[in-house]
Order: sequence, then structure tokens, then C-alpha cells
Amino acid sequence: MNLLAAGVRAGSLNARALLARSSPAMLATFVAALLVGCSKPAPAPEPVRAVRTMTVTSGVAGGTHDFAAEVRARTESRLAFRVPGKMVSRQAELGQRVRAGQVLARLDAGDLALGEQAAAAAAQAAATQHALAAAEFKRFQDLRAQGFISAWELERRESALKATQAQAEQARAQADVQRNQAGYAALTATAAGVITAVDAEPGAVLAAGTPVLRLAHDGPRDAVFTVPEDGVTALRALIGRKAALRVRAWGAPGEALPATVREVAAAADPATRTFLVKADLGAAAVQLGQTLTVSIDQPPRPGVVKLPLSALMQQQGQSTQSAVWLLDPASMTVKVQPVVVAGADGNEVVVASGLSPGQIVVTAGVHVLTAGQKVRLYAASSAASAP
Repeated sequence: MNLLAAGVRAGSLNARALLARSSPAMLATFVAALLVGCSKPAPAPEPVRAVRTMTVTSGVAGGTHDFAAEVRARTESRLAFRVPGKMVSRQAELGQRVRAGQVLARLDAGDLALGEQAAAAAAQAAATQHALAAAEFKRFQDLRAQGFISAWELERRESALKATQAQAEQARAQADVQRNQAGYAALTATAAGVITAVDAEPGAVLAAGTPVLRLAHDGPRDAVFTVPEDGVTALRALIGRKAALRVRAWGAPGEALPATVREVAAAADPATRTFLVKADLGAAAVQLGQTLTVSIDQPPRPGVVKLPLSALMQQQGQSTQSAVWLLDPASMTVKVQPVVVAGADGNEVVVASGLSPGQIVVTAGVHVLTAGQKVRLYAASSAASAP
């Protein structure tokens, strides 16, 4: 320990002696070297980015809008039992073709049969009472004719006969109701068609009106699709106009089929905020559930500015404000230019305001640029010859 302390003191004395013998010039050089060694390196210069550009011109927007549609039946019914009970069997399966009147499912009809028997017995009893009252009334008519009873007594007996007749008719009607209820234990197809959904399985206890099957009726077919709010007005103007739409089966070559707008929803879907549209396909040879592409011609709009989608970006801090990079050809620098997008035309966007013809817009490389950054034009020939 004493040796280590002695070594440190000796080193300090030698350093002081060296400093005492050094000249001011040497000291300045030494301090400058220390400062250079402690300072941060200079930042690298911003690289000159290569960009693609295009000159803004005034054009015409139009073309077509395509929507994905599904083939559905014009009439589709949700079949359900009209009485409550436990479903014991189901004879229809998903995708099965059925005929009108065919039995599709059954309930346990034990309680319904007992109710039918009770109602029939009550109707028989009421009919017997009415027959007895009719016989008595006939005897009292004879007694009245012989003068043994008063007219009031005969009227009372006539009123009793009418009451028993009404009771017999009521019991007979109730028996008919119970007979119908027992018949409702069998679920039958209301029309010929195809089963498109199964909502209940055997063993389930169902309330009256609970959907069991969904039946797509044979007949006309519709192309069903949804459109955003900005396209509803144009589609409502096409209602009833023959062949206003063109329909093409997805993934299948061939000519487009004509379609007519039949119905546009009055209110938007609460989840998607889109409007449901149904177009009549006429006698087109399509299958239920088939996917279609619906094309709607748009009226031409002259004097609009169109840009490729790659030219647009979102300004920082403004998620709804679109912008582009404008190139200054004199200084070869870029700056941000906010724009208002009016819609799409194929693979291009239609700019409503913010640009004028003659300006140069960057169309590729927009996400790596900063305001005032120097750029150079992308040269395809040099890029292709590079190793």
C-alpha cells in the first residue's frame, strides 16, 4: 500500500515537472487536441433522393365503378313452426332442393293431439246439449199450441235453444282450431326452392315463430351489393332503367350480363354505413350465392386533375389531410402541398383542389422526403446498367 502511494506521488511530480518545462505553444496544441478528441463528429449530409415525377395536366374523369355482389333469390322465407314445442326430426338439409308442401321438420305432437281430442269431445257435448234443447223446444211449442204454457215460457225456452246452438258452434270452432294446431306440428315448404340456411336442430325446444330453415324460392334472381353514401343518389336515379348495370361472374370469362336496379335501401346499415342495392338479373343463368362484379358507368367530368395513388401521403398530425410533394425545378427541392381528394377513377385519384396544370408532382419516393430536401430525377437507364 505504501509503495502504491509513493508511485502515484512520483507520477504527479513528473507531470508537474513536464508541464513546467513545456512552452505555451505546446500547451495550446495539447489543449486543442483534447478538445478535438471530445467533440462530436459532424453530421452526415442529407442524401440526394431519386424520385419519379409527373407534370400536372387537366383531364377527364369517368370510367366505371366496380362492386362485389352476391346472387340471391328475389323471395327468401324464414320458415318456422306456428306452435311451440320440441323438434323431434328434420328432413331438410342445407342446399337441398324441396318442392311445395314437402314436410321439412316435425314437432312432438303429443300435447297437440290431446288438445285436439279434448276440443272434439267438448264439441260433441255441446252438440248433444243443443239437440236436447231443440227437442224440448218442440215439445213446448206443442204445449203452447194447446194453451198449457204461456207465451213468455215459450220465449224463454227459445232463448235457451239459441244459447245452446251458439255454444255448439263455439265448441265446433274451437275443435277446428285445435285440429289446425295439431297440423302445425309438421313444418312444410311454402314454395319450391332451395334450403339456404338451417337455424335449429332436432331436440331443441322452440317457441312459436322461431326460425328453423331459410328457403330461397325458385324464380327471379337479384344481384345484391352495397354502395357508400356518395353513390346512393346516382343509383336511385337508375331505378327501373333497363340494363343500366353490367354484371360479370367473378373469375369466369364471358360477356357482361345486363341488370336493372330494382331497390335501394332507404337507410344505411348501422355497422358499415353503406346502402344495400338489389339489381334484377332477369333470366340470367346464375347460381345462388355466386359472386358477381357489378360495373356502373360514371358520367365524364372534364377539367379534373388525376394522380397515381402513390403520389398521395398524409400530413403529419393530420390523419385526414392528404398532400403531395411539389418539385421546384430551379433548386431541385421539394415542398408539401395539401390537396383535396374528390374520389377515384380506376387506379388513379381525382384531385378536387390544391393543384394547377404545369406543376411537377413527385409520384414515387414520397415517404422518404422532407421539406426542402434536394432530390434528383430517377433515371431508368442508369439504374438498369448499375451492377
